[in-house]
Amino acid sequence: MRSSTFGTQLRRGLFKRCPNCGSGNLFQGFFKLKPSCPSCAYHFEREEGYWTGAMIVNIAACEVWFFLLFVGILITTAPDIEWRPVLAVALITNGLLPVVFYPHSKTIWMAMDLHFSPNRSPAP
Repeated sequence: MRSSTFGTQLRRGLFKRCPNCGSGNLFQGFFKLKPSCPSCAYHFEREEGYWTGAMIVNIAACEVWFFLLFVGILITTAPDIEWRPVLAVALITNGLLPVVFYPHSKTIWMAMDLHFSPNRSPAP
């Protein structure tokens, strides 16, 4: 039986917390994730290639963010759109956001995986 809802697990993932118990301190550095949760010992990487899902979450989130930003800029500057500032914002956003968001995408992916396949036992 699951002790937390999908929304709770996603929220924990968004704030870089363990999707299983909610504790923090999961990263050794900005990108380096600890092998398991220091609080509940939940092992994060379940199989080889596991983090491909995190890359997909990262790409999807960045595309959605860029689309909303782009449409917002077009709506606020229409009908006389200046394309150089739009291009500058696009390049900066698409260059920095995937890097900054990647640790969050890892914990969001762990939350999604834990919710949709909770009974899989990972091999540490």
